[in-house]
Amino acid sequence: MKHSNFVHLHVHTQYSLLDGMIRLDDLFKKAKEYAMPAMAITDHGNMFGAIDFYK
Repeated sequence: MKHSNFVHLHVHTQYSLLDGMIRLDDLFKKAKEYAMPAMAITDHGNMFGAIDFYK
């Protein structure tokens, strides 16, 4: 599958309290579905999602 030309660099996940909603597993599935070669998470006020994102 060809890579997408678009990459999300500003995503708030379930760990961004009051600002994000998507769970990391769902985010990864959608990124794979759209053939995104990369992405970034930019949660507010914490780094709780960083380890799960890294894995």
